[in-house]
Amino acid sequence: MPAEPSTAAAPFHIGELAARTGRTVHAIRWYESQGLVPGVARDAGGRRVYGELHVGWLDLMDRLRRTGMSIAEMRDYTALAMQGKTTLRQRRDLLESHRARVHQTIADWQQALSLVDRKIDFYDAWMADGRRPPLIPVETPQGLPPPKRKPGR
Repeated sequence: MPAEPSTAAAPFHIGELAARTGRTVHAIRWYESQGLVPGVARDAGGRRVYGELHVGWLDLMDRLRRTGMSIAEMRDYTALAMQGKTTLRQRRDLLESHRARVHQTIADWQQALSLVDRKIDFYDAWMADGRRPPLIPVETPQGLPPPKRKPGR
């Protein structure tokens, strides 16, 4: 990301960035304090000025965070981006690794949602005919052994 936030559009201040990104001024300053918003310049009055790149950058940071990327990894990514195109492979690899974790999380959540759906069906069936249906069979998560029972239980 360039040191100057200017692009084809005129630079703007933090209030406009907040309005355009749906984040609070406080949240934007927090992201900056964590080293997650590179290239923030200041005007003659010392106020932060932003450009279009910052709008997209904050969206990326928000999506990475929502998908479970740690702040430390986001900092690493930002630091790599600040180094320019010599880090393209590292940035790509970092995102590829994150994508694999996101896919695994989605698979885990889909399995959990399946159980929730079956439980709802269980209650619907019970309420429909007044008799308790058979218990829902337990699914063992992929790759995990079944739980061990303690002796005497």
